[in-house]
Amino acid sequence: MSESMKNNCQTKRFEDCLEKVIYTNKIQSDGWEEKTLDQISENLDSKRVPITKNKRKSGIYPYYGASGIVDYVDGYIFDEDLLLVSEDGANLLARSTPIAFSVSGKIWVNNHAHILRFKNMETQKFVEMYFASIKLDEYITGAAQPKLNQSALNSIIIPIPPLPEQQRIVTILDEAFAAIATAKQNAEKNLQNVRELFESYLQSVFANPGDGWEEKKLGEISEIFGGYAFKSGDFQKNGRYQVLRMGNVRPGIIRSDESPVFIEKIDEKILSRSLLKPGDIIITQTGTRKKRDYGYTVSIDKSNYLLNQRLAAIRTSKNLDHQFFLYYSWSDNFRDQFFANETGTVGQGNVGMSAVTDAIIPLPPLPEQHRIVAKLDALSAETKKIEAIYRQKLADLDELKKSVLQKAFDGEL
Repeated sequence: MSESMKNNCQTKRFEDCLEKVIYTNKIQSDGWEEKTLDQISENLDSKRVPITKNKRKSGIYPYYGASGIVDYVDGYIFDEDLLLVSEDGANLLARSTPIAFSVSGKIWVNNHAHILRFKNMETQKFVEMYFASIKLDEYITGAAQPKLNQSALNSIIIPIPPLPEQQRIVTILDEAFAAIATAKQNAEKNLQNVRELFESYLQSVFANPGDGWEEKKLGEISEIFGGYAFKSGDFQKNGRYQVLRMGNVRPGIIRSDESPVFIEKIDEKILSRSLLKPGDIIITQTGTRKKRDYGYTVSIDKSNYLLNQRLAAIRTSKNLDHQFFLYYSWSDNFRDQFFANETGTVGQGNVGMSAVTDAIIPLPPLPEQHRIVAKLDALSAETKKIEAIYRQKLADLDELKKSVLQKAFDGEL
């Protein structure tokens, strides 16, 4: 056992150390070597040139940052095959996108990505894939702003097989990843098709009213009220009532765990005008102008929610099934009416209470409302079931990719 291995064994669990020894002996017997990253690559960080956004001149050359292309500029500082590795950012830990990625040709790189040059493309691809298989937590500093500095990057140990074995592994992984990518595309397409089927039926219901339907203003068949402007100084981490704010509402979903705030004691008058009841439907009234990223609606399922400002509540009468209106509020018919009344500055858009109150509702007889709701409920349930199947397929494919990577760098391919 090497001296460094002995030192590691003093600080790790025996089982972990033994596993490391077995692995090291295995790869060494097959001609593999363990080398630090700076032993197999040349670091070109000193050649990076960041350009602030207001000084960039638009052009055709990719301008790279920590997670890929962030802009296109009119010049370049590299023209070769390189491996870029994220230097900072939350993605170092989240790993929602690759932190090591190959680039080639004429490019510009800012100071948020490390730049590595390899002697051959096989080793570069091998290292790129190895980065996708490991966690880097022990090399990263900073909690608020994770950072992988150059010294830590250089110290990362890479298991390197002989060049022919590198070529073999990279070829196998390329083929496996291509097959996995195709399978993921098919699953994602099927998932999209399922969602579009539900959306298509929902839109058709309200685009083609049947016989016996009439048009009513929402305010004629519902009680509608706005939220109260609670003071942030009154908010607590826990309490009897949760205050629903804009960020808690998404289409058909209450995200009660999204920055939750509570109030324990409240004036009775304020309580009476802001306390929501199960079955109430709320709608967001503020977002980005011309982006239609609000007007989200959801049905309330608890009795301890308070309605905050910039939200409106619809409490339907006995002549309007609340679930029927919820489905209608997702239709283009309703949303087109809603956003036709948008006002506000260039950045922020707002839709007032009158737009909600005066919205026209195509209203069938109550039994027909119930029939439509039952049909949409059944289709929604089936859609969610199939969505769950395809989401699991996507998760399984991600796990398969990790498994293939692990086998590759354990010398098991």
